[in-house]
Amino acid sequence: MNVERPHWSFSAINQFLRCPLQYYFERILCLPRGSVGSGLVFGSSVHIALAIYHRGIQKNEKVELDQLRESIRDNWTQQRELQKIEFKDGESIDKLIEQGISLIELYVQEPQPTNIICVEKRMTVPIHNSDGEILEKPLVAVADLITGHEGKHHITEFKTSGKAYSEFDIDNSLQATCYVNASFELLSNLATVDYVVLVRTKVPKLQRVRTARNENELGKLGDIVETIERAIEAKAFLPIVSAMNCSTCPYRQPCRDWKPEYEKTAFNLPVKLNGVKTCWPN
Repeated sequence: MNVERPHWSFSAINQFLRCPLQYYFERILCLPRGSVGSGLVFGSSVHIALAIYHRGIQKNEKVELDQLRESIRDNWTQQRELQKIEFKDGESIDKLIEQGISLIELYVQEPQPTNIICVEKRMTVPIHNSDGEILEKPLVAVADLITGHEGKHHITEFKTSGKAYSEFDIDNSLQATCYVNASFELLSNLATVDYVVLVRTKVPKLQRVRTARNENELGKLGDIVETIERAIEAKAFLPIVSAMNCSTCPYRQPCRDWKPEYEKTAFNLPVKLNGVKTCWPN
């Protein structure tokens, strides 16, 4: 039996920062998801088509547009059979399939990427903090596309979004930091990260933004992960209520039912376990 080593990923880090209680339900209690948001299925469908397209370029094989369209339709069909999909007002599978196809058609009209090294590359690498200490759990990062030339590497991350990304969001994205950390550990250089945003507007748009990281920022990533680990050890699982977090969250009912757990101190005073732990004097 192959048991995967405990590790960190950007999605796990981001989930804890976004809502510690959702992290607790999914990654510690392992509660089953009651549903999945349409945006996740939409994004995965487009990513599958992009991977097929880029592998064809890498192998010098022509990939027909009809093949990419069909891959999007097939993924929606499979996901609908596997789980309940929650749609926003005005959405439908047919509309989302056509929107995904429109974005792929827009992308393939762009100049093809060159010097492709790998597609959907899974990388398992160490994380270090700002003191240079290696953390116990490694980082797993899966890069959509890695290209390189003359010892320089570029990692491309594809996003689907209802609006264009701001440069501030990209320059401060921990996901890009995770990718650069992986390239630094595996390729011995600080790769640049290109965000290609497929914007889901009425008239589809494509946005490209490049960002970079330095070694100090890689240490800060380790500091953030260490802080999260301390919060988990202290059982600081707080709900973060927001329209973005809660609208398609599969754990809405467990969240409504959630109550913090308590233990008793020497003075018989309650100390929260799921929440901010209160420290009492001896």
